[in-house]
Amino acid sequence: MAVAVLASGLVAAGTLVGATAAAADETGQHQGGATAVLDGLKTYDHAVLRIEGKDGKEPKTQKLPAGLFEMNVDGGGTLKTYCIDIHNPTQPLAKYLETPWDQTSLGANNDAGKIRWILEHSYPKIDDLAALAKEAGTGPLTEKTAAAGTQVAIWRFSDDADVTASDEQAEKLADWLEGKAENVAEPKASVALDPAAVSGKAGERLGPITVHTNADQVSVAPPADAAASGVTVTDKDGKPVTQATDGTGLYFDIPEDAADGSAALTVQATTSVPVGRVFAGVTKSQTMILAGSSESTVTATATAAWAEKGAVPALTAEKNCAKGGVDITAGNKGDEPFTFELAGTKHTIPAGETRTVTIPVAEDQAYDFTITGPGGFSENFKGVLDCETAGTPAPAEGDDTETQTGSEPVPAQTGTSSTGAEGDLAATGGSSATPVIAGVAIALVVLGGGAVFLLRRKKPQTSGQ
Repeated sequence: MAVAVLASGLVAAGTLVGATAAAADETGQHQGGATAVLDGLKTYDHAVLRIEGKDGKEPKTQKLPAGLFEMNVDGGGTLKTYCIDIHNPTQPLAKYLETPWDQTSLGANNDAGKIRWILEHSYPKIDDLAALAKEAGTGPLTEKTAAAGTQVAIWRFSDDADVTASDEQAEKLADWLEGKAENVAEPKASVALDPAAVSGKAGERLGPITVHTNADQVSVAPPADAAASGVTVTDKDGKPVTQATDGTGLYFDIPEDAADGSAALTVQATTSVPVGRVFAGVTKSQTMILAGSSESTVTATATAAWAEKGAVPALTAEKNCAKGGVDITAGNKGDEPFTFELAGTKHTIPAGETRTVTIPVAEDQAYDFTITGPGGFSENFKGVLDCETAGTPAPAEGDDTETQTGSEPVPAQTGTSSTGAEGDLAATGGSSATPVIAGVAIALVVLGGGAVFLLRRKKPQTSGQ
């Protein structure tokens, strides 16, 4: 991206990179909730995926594992998830973030609520398999066949897949779940802060930052240098806050003599993440939906910036699947206009206003934007835009039935083979250079043709709350 340094403004540098080149260990701008690492496919049976033939060829079928994955939560806890992107392979030990539906493929899926209904009415949420089998009229179910039948039903809504469980009882469960499912609302985030960034002047209380959580309470950690800077976290009356509940408003209380600067607060809780929350990969990896959670550590962070005079920015970012890009929202609580330039387009935010720049990013591409401002202010936003399920692969050649090869269990995916056990997969289906080439091509288009960034007034975001 073109970079310009403007008086009392901001420097913005951004890159589009191949998904495999993204910083795998970075969570970027997490909007709150659980962060976890994939541990593999643990409870599964099998299913058969039917792939339509092309150019008049006969349809092909592929046998694949179907069932429950497990993830280990950073800070403690375990998650059980199902796949909602059948044609996209997982990556070994991939890092995942709790993510609102509208920033994933479920945002444009009219059947997203039916997937949540299935999760609430099947295994493992319903762990009395005899009762589940009786209600669904399936005959005896095991943990493996119950997981397979549930996954098959989910795939029919998440990917519009023509898929059948190999086990007769699992297939009956899938059919029953598909027929009974009805749309229900997206669950609330396990924890989030809204807004995630505020700004103002020294001597003010900056906020409110509203806590949203399903936990009974969250602990509130003050800025790391609070003792030296004098910055405290308080309620609206200035009383210090160390614990908060859903709906609590938090404020950064900035001393009058504080030098221009910035600070961050963190809230943390131990809670069960709500069934139906989506987990998206930090790098390109199969999108998951939560089926069950132990008591797990969840966190959210908010930042504040202040200055005596000039422009005072507050920046947040979130994926905008509807527009195919990343919304970078810039607020200016200073007393001078806030001016910055992206890709040759100049934007000015008057004092006291908030607007959003939508940066186009191609599907499956990683992004990395670093934005700096007055007083050493700096924010970095990175991630992968993964708003669609992967397309159906070309039909396999040879026999009508293609079977997974290699050690099992392996993640549910098609057109690939496994390397190792417990769900570890090599990235396949194309050259490893493909994402990088695509990223370079997009960057050339942006630089050659010029990018038009939509600048609009932004209302407060409540996504995923």
